[in-house]
Amino acid sequence: MDIAHDLQSIAAQEHTLVFPHFDADTAWQLGAYLREVATARGLSIAIDIRTFGQPMFFSMVGGATPDNVNWARRKGNTVAHFRCSSYAIGLKLQQSNGTLTDKHALDSADYASHGGAFPLSVKGAGVIGSVTVSGLPQRSDHELVVEALCAQLGHDYGKLALAKA
Repeated sequence: MDIAHDLQSIAAQEHTLVFPHFDADTAWQLGAYLREVATARGLSIAIDIRTFGQPMFFSMVGGATPDNVNWARRKGNTVAHFRCSSYAIGLKLQQSNGTLTDKHALDSADYASHGGAFPLSVKGAGVIGSVTVSGLPQRSDHELVVEALCAQLGHDYGKLALAKA
């Protein structure tokens, strides 16, 4: 895996995957899509979609555990703080051999720099929330979210997917 290339790809994902509008119905459609995909693939994940301060969709699929719920909360907090994907933050910290605690004074009990939380952006409004998946390896969590956003927004996932690791 090439961190610099992944960071460029994530920036392109974040730039492209922007909703024209986002409301409770949109959150439900996105969450239901993620749930259907997880069920069809036999994945055990927690799915959390929220605008900042307001839960919009939550589901546990398969053998997801309370640990997955906590990871989703912490990764979503990271998006809320930085307004970009938790995976990008983790890769940047990896590049600098840093942590959220030593670089940003953020407590690991409330923040996680692991992949799986992606910013929900709305044209003209910017980042308004996050969609988070937890339960798979972090790169797979991130890619599942990107795949779902592509499906919902009509983009070709193959063009936005991270390079094979």
